[in-house]
Amino acid sequence: MGKKVALVLGSGGARGLAHIGAIEELEARGYQITSIAGCSMGSIIAGMYAAGRLKEAKEWFLNVDKQLILKMMDVNLLSGNSIVKGQRIIEELKTIVPDQPLETLPIPCSLVAADMISTEQVVFTKGSLFEAVRASISIPLFFEPVQRGRKLLIDGGILNPLPLDVVKRQKGDILVAADISGKDKMTIKEQQPEMIDVTKPLQFIHSKGIGVPEALEEKLSDLADRVNAMRRQRAADLRRNVGFIGLLDRMSDMQIQQNTLLSLRLTPPDVHSVMPQYAYNTFDFDKAEEIIEQGRILMRSALNRYEA
Repeated sequence: MGKKVALVLGSGGARGLAHIGAIEELEARGYQITSIAGCSMGSIIAGMYAAGRLKEAKEWFLNVDKQLILKMMDVNLLSGNSIVKGQRIIEELKTIVPDQPLETLPIPCSLVAADMISTEQVVFTKGSLFEAVRASISIPLFFEPVQRGRKLLIDGGILNPLPLDVVKRQKGDILVAADISGKDKMTIKEQQPEMIDVTKPLQFIHSKGIGVPEALEEKLSDLADRVNAMRRQRAADLRRNVGFIGLLDRMSDMQIQQNTLLSLRLTPPDVHSVMPQYAYNTFDFDKAEEIIEQGRILMRSALNRYEA
């Protein structure tokens, strides 16, 4: 059974922290990662691992809280095409590992972005590590796109969220996919309408010795039943549970899920660790410890299936 691994880390925001646990599980089981590829958040973890700084990256992420997240949001008031510039987070990452050419890293590392102009994917295997990472994480409308010559680069997850086809393979290795955009069902919070209880005001009136005609009690009860029926109908209308932002977010999720499934069909991995897309939100970085552990558990299950 092969122990050399070509590892592919998928996109998925904070869910990408699961890649840390996945890598730790692979190494604990005696597997040697000989090449790595990543997209979006997967590109950050891939780059840190290839540079030999995964331990330091883990410690940094474990200390991330909402205050630090806000601090890294360099609001972009002038561009008009994004909320933040995205440079401040790169400067923070450089405190973990200094920038260096991808081709000098100890293991081959391929990072994926997408070009808005040509609508094609761009695979970084040479040049600045952090230029590649910055391009790969450029979530449209959130991070400012990166211009590289005549290319305008955005998040690679738009085209190839699980870049199984770009990792550099070696003879005898096994292809391992850490997929964090698994198929799911949309989670909608059920609205539980507070029902009108006409007995309580009537009981209060009766306690004061005030008589209420039977016909009035029946009318009040009938009115409460109709109001409650309207509330139940409104709660069952799923359209009222999805806002404008939620709709846009879900459209992006669906695209990523379908592209991930296509990638898996075209380049089937030997080991497939998968986390449902709804498991954690894009910005749940303050749940680092929990997400890392989930990544370890999921990779453990995937390796158990492979080894069996």
